[in-house]
Amino acid sequence: MILPPATIGILGGGQLARMIALAGRRMGYRFIVYEPSDECPAESVCDLRFKNDYDNYGALADFASKIDVCTLDFENVPSEAANFIQSCVPLRPSAYMLSICQNRKKEKLFLQEHGFPCAKFELIKGPESLSRAIDIIGTPSVLKTADFGYDGKGQIKIDPNTDPSTAWSSLDAPLAVLEEWVNHQGEYSVIVSRDPEGRKKAFPISENLHVDHVLFSSTMPASVSPEEEKEAVEIAYQIADQFQMIGLAAIEFFRSDKGWIVNEIAPRPHNSGHLTFDACKTSQFEQCIRAICGLPLGDTHLLTPGVMVNLLGDHWPNLEPNWNRILENSNLKLHLYGKDIPRKGRKMGHLTLLDDDIQKARQTTHEVMQLLKAS
Repeated sequence: MILPPATIGILGGGQLARMIALAGRRMGYRFIVYEPSDECPAESVCDLRFKNDYDNYGALADFASKIDVCTLDFENVPSEAANFIQSCVPLRPSAYMLSICQNRKKEKLFLQEHGFPCAKFELIKGPESLSRAIDIIGTPSVLKTADFGYDGKGQIKIDPNTDPSTAWSSLDAPLAVLEEWVNHQGEYSVIVSRDPEGRKKAFPISENLHVDHVLFSSTMPASVSPEEEKEAVEIAYQIADQFQMIGLAAIEFFRSDKGWIVNEIAPRPHNSGHLTFDACKTSQFEQCIRAICGLPLGDTHLLTPGVMVNLLGDHWPNLEPNWNRILENSNLKLHLYGKDIPRKGRKMGHLTLLDDDIQKARQTTHEVMQLLKAS
């Protein structure tokens, strides 16, 4: 058990690291973040920040010497750096789980090998193998880079008239995966935590809406039956157990006419779980800390139904949005990530609208987004 005032290290210094630190400071923990890039939203809420590349093993060793346990802000951390940190201090989730989840080839093979429901896929090494895979998988289908893809990056839709050579050149990657196109009835995610003793808890399943491959909104409770939710949670538990995970992860699902299909696994807090900050008894960020430190896991029950909407740099067309006007709604919660430069598609923050009437909450968030566009 790792008790306060221990120091928690985080690989990556984005908004997830920021919110982990904000949750953990209330519990008495200290935080050190390792972030190579100039942009580091977590820096202002951490005790120390390492601005070094992931191949700087002297800096990694210094970082590790100052922390008691380490976790992840994102999954694009090089596996060599993760393995080095894990040789020094506990890394939770593990470098092994990270290596699987950051590579679509390994992730698909993991799901297939252990019998978890996933879309049909073929591994692609060039235009010739892509052409053969299209004959097997069919169209429409999706070509995805094997490594380091998120928020729809590194993906190309394959249609009947797509030229394999052109598609392969556009992807610009040495290895890829071709997946069947899933005609789903919705996208969902389960945030699951698992402690060192193997005890697990899941948050209510979240119903997610994506626009241009980027998460636009998440809703709790989701429009699924109790039986469907129980089945999705059980799959998430089995995945966590298979990895022998310590920490927190998001299991992303499609709901199809054949049942649940696992789309991706993220070994960290997840955008679709931001709603838990305001709507649940325990947030995903506090739960992450509890899990990696071996503390009793918190109660994940939903206190109030709600909708979370991402605030992208697109909403800063000229000036800072009119927050005063937006916050006239007393059920609205504003979370900004401390990022200075708004850019199209960049996640600057999120809004959470809490309301017992979930349809009303969805309508209100739509009206708020219209206000943002007009401000």
